[in-house]
Amino acid sequence: MRYKHIINLPHHVSKKHLPMPMTGRAAQFFSFKALTGFEDEIEEASRYVDTRPELTEDKLENLNQIFRLLSEIGSKKPDIFVKYFVLDKLKKGGKYATATGKFRFLDMGIRILKFTDGTSVPIDDIVELKFFRTLGYDGIC
Repeated sequence: MRYKHIINLPHHVSKKHLPMPMTGRAAQFFSFKALTGFEDEIEEASRYVDTRPELTEDKLENLNQIFRLLSEIGSKKPDIFVKYFVLDKLKKGGKYATATGKFRFLDMGIRILKFTDGTSVPIDDIVELKFFRTLGYDGIC
């Protein structure tokens, strides 16, 4: 054996420097990770998305009634609340989003509901629509 003369010597401990913690030792080799990007893949796979809702016939009819009412009273710019589904760009599914504000117009041709602040919501993605009581209406879907 080549190192027989030193194998049983005590380990050197510096009198000037504290010993490096184990986390510091591991950090030295952090840049040499074999699976670069693996953590991002795991994070993306574990990210939760909702499934797109299937609206019942009753729910669709209620939404259509509210759309008709909005077409009639839209010039009064009622305050409304809209809950809609937004598709995820990376995974199958998506998430729910909400918008609140003054109604501007409803374009059934391009199927968009617009607020006075410029916010647009695709009509086909709306799952809930409410009037606020400012006009005496309480249309809820």
